[in-house]
Amino acid sequence: MTVRPQISSFRATARRAFTLLECMTVVLVMGILAMIAVPKFTSFNLQQRAEAAVRRITADLSMAQRQARFTGSDRRIVFSVVGNGYTLIGIPDLDHPNQPYVVSLGEEPYGATIVSVNFGGDPELVFDGYGNPDTSGAVVISVGDYKKSVSVEAGTSNVRFIPHDPN
Repeated sequence: MTVRPQISSFRATARRAFTLLECMTVVLVMGILAMIAVPKFTSFNLQQRAEAAVRRITADLSMAQRQARFTGSDRRIVFSVVGNGYTLIGIPDLDHPNQPYVVSLGEEPYGATIVSVNFGGDPELVFDGYGNPDTSGAVVISVGDYKKSVSVEAGTSNVRFIPHDPN
């Protein structure tokens, strides 16, 4: 019995590998796709944060209005431009009933800045016992280049948000 060299079987079982050129081409294409996708994702993320902040303000104003109707007493919302937030006076925090209802829009998940608040010249909105606001006004917030506002109409008791075009 003769022993044959196993060289031919080694070549048959060897695996084909990617060349350095093929790997670099794939990395280059992925880099180009990432350069296109990241700015769009960042812009989308900022827009979603602005919309989430506006929805939160709208929901809280509607809740204060309902609470005023339900209890038959005034409910106040005091906004703070410096503190980037607001407090619902007389309404306890939903998670911590012994603490006041305070919302900070500058923190996660919103990361928003209150640009301006104007309810008849002051940063306070009061819903009377019938749920009617004491004055018309608006809150303007921004996240990055996106600005949105929440308006309150005294005559109709409507609370709605208005998108602004990014400038």
